[in-house]
Amino acid sequence: MDIKVFLNKFKSRFLWGNIIAMFIVVIALFIGVQFWLADYTHHGENIEVPNLYGVSYEEAVDQMSGYGVFVVASDTGYNKKMDANCILVQTPREGTHIKMGRTIYVTINSPSSPKVKIPDIIDNTSCREAQARLTAIGFVLLEPKKVEGERDWVYGVMAGDKPLQTGQLVSIETPLTLMIGRGFEGDDETDDMLDVPDSLGAEVDDFEEVAVQ
Repeated sequence: MDIKVFLNKFKSRFLWGNIIAMFIVVIALFIGVQFWLADYTHHGENIEVPNLYGVSYEEAVDQMSGYGVFVVASDTGYNKKMDANCILVQTPREGTHIKMGRTIYVTINSPSSPKVKIPDIIDNTSCREAQARLTAIGFVLLEPKKVEGERDWVYGVMAGDKPLQTGQLVSIETPLTLMIGRGFEGDDETDDMLDVPDSLGAEVDDFEEVAVQ
């Protein structure tokens, strides 16, 4: 191909028009991507997470939606001193800076107390051990009631006048009464005296007679 003909093609307005158009398109795409990334990631826009403890879940959702932040209930807890459906725990915590479009996960207060299984204490533990296990779980215990049986042995657990079974689910706020044995006749008497064998008693008597002489 003649060099002059090849160079003359670069003088074509059509060729330079296409080159300039391609250049403009590339620049426009670059600027568009930059704006899209900035909008998608909310570059430079940080929000300080407020303290949502005690705030109702619905109120928190409305409040944070105004900042472009989502609030999602991920768990439930129970605090009888707090209002139902209020927030007990939040992640991220208060004071953390997050970007718009992010999510705050919260634990909300259950409207009813949780239920807990009665442990294996019926006809299996002493009164003291049963009391320790139940109070550790969070139950409130009333004064134990005495029934026929071995002293201080747990023969049952009552919720009011209703007998409970091992593994039964009971509200943690339900007061419980242990049914314990009152003991058998003679359990109160403690024999601190040692039985002395007859042979040993005779030897003691002989020793006393010798001492007198």
